[in-house]
Amino acid sequence: MSDAAVIMQGPAELTGSGEGSVLIIDDEAAIRESLETLLELEGYTVASAGSAEEGLTRIGEQSFDLVLLDLALPDRSGMDLLSELRVQAPQLSVIMITAYGTVENAVRAIQSGATNFIQKPWDNEKLLADVRAAVARHRAEEENIQLKRALKQRYNFEHIVGKSEPMLKIFDLVAQVAPSRSTILLQGESGTGKELIAKAIHLNSPRKDRPFVPVNTGSMPADLLESTLFGHVKGAFTSAIASKKGLFEIADKGTLFLDEIGNMSVDLQSKILRVLQDRKFMHLGGVHEVQVDVRIIAATNVQLKEQVKEGKFREDLFYRLNVISIDLPPLRQRKEDIPLLASFFLDKFAQENERLAARISPEALRPLLAYSWPGNVRELENVIERAVVLSTGTEIGPELLPEQVRGQVTAYPAFEQRADASLFEIMEDCERQVITQMLEKCNWNQTEAAENFHVPLSTLNQKIKRLNIEIKKKGRE
Repeated sequence: MSDAAVIMQGPAELTGSGEGSVLIIDDEAAIRESLETLLELEGYTVASAGSAEEGLTRIGEQSFDLVLLDLALPDRSGMDLLSELRVQAPQLSVIMITAYGTVENAVRAIQSGATNFIQKPWDNEKLLADVRAAVARHRAEEENIQLKRALKQRYNFEHIVGKSEPMLKIFDLVAQVAPSRSTILLQGESGTGKELIAKAIHLNSPRKDRPFVPVNTGSMPADLLESTLFGHVKGAFTSAIASKKGLFEIADKGTLFLDEIGNMSVDLQSKILRVLQDRKFMHLGGVHEVQVDVRIIAATNVQLKEQVKEGKFREDLFYRLNVISIDLPPLRQRKEDIPLLASFFLDKFAQENERLAARISPEALRPLLAYSWPGNVRELENVIERAVVLSTGTEIGPELLPEQVRGQVTAYPAFEQRADASLFEIMEDCERQVITQMLEKCNWNQTEAAENFHVPLSTLNQKIKRLNIEIKKKGRE
């Protein structure tokens, strides 16, 4: 199973206050004053500098979401300063602003890493729209960085990204159960990251310095799986020319991860049950019992309760495994994680393929948010890897997405009316529209809508309040 990124942790506090923090670097005092007044009236915290060196000093002293950078400065060109900022503060949004607005300068600025390019004299509404989008972009990227940093410092998890409420609950549960000896059952669709969660539990347990041994129990024939798990003595079967340890022994004092346990044969299930009960087993063909201290984490993409009812899974084994159950939600139920996950995979595959670190355009994010992701996080990972490999520029556009993903955006035509929207605004639009459509379908019955979304009613109510969705009376036209 791929170690697809999945999870967790709430957003850290971001720098700046109010709507965001902006630094203006321009040698004309009148321009600086005009921009300061305009932006402060919109709630931004604003600082200014009249030269490149003064601007660098300001950036060294304070964190900013955005720099409005003049192309012509007295001590060096704005393009040179832009190149330096891309090295010193790669996540910082920069809008080039100049009286010499040419197509060539615009192209050079964007290729050098500028977020946008506007010309003096500017249109106030257009400038403010560009500022809002650039600040939102920086804050999204900064949030992603802080999420990963906080996780690594606190839990030593790697490749873990996300902030949705369902995953925050799982995050807390993982941290709570990891130090125990209890058996864990992970349930969720394929591609939701069950092996990654198992590794996280192991790495945050007292067994972290001992082996973590994964095995896909559903991909082997029963006789081969039995030998793989329990080992065999020489001569136990025709090809057993030497004795061999099994995975239970190899995982002694550590963790054994039994993936897709729902597909294991009933005969082998009884032997697994004995190990869980007695911590003992015998090699295939052996006569001596072997004592082991192994923590079991099992995972399945099927409902074991249904398997028990159908006689395909032992009830006593189910209850032995189901000491602590963690259900991983599919990606379609936590779409607020998609921008962060996509950004994470983008950085990962850009580095692996030695490509320029690109960004995902709002036009590409819309179908990513609209798509149902039957393959979950693993499918999203594959889609972003494909886009990075096929990309020739610094932006991932919708044309780089597979056809089945691109086609989903037509279900949300209202997004096309917001071409200047930031990533978070697009994400909120998507969530607002999907929730509103479901409420309308359920005749504004919030309990029924929550059941259809497979989320607690309290979760849905929080989203309705945050998104300012007006609840209509049932039956009202």
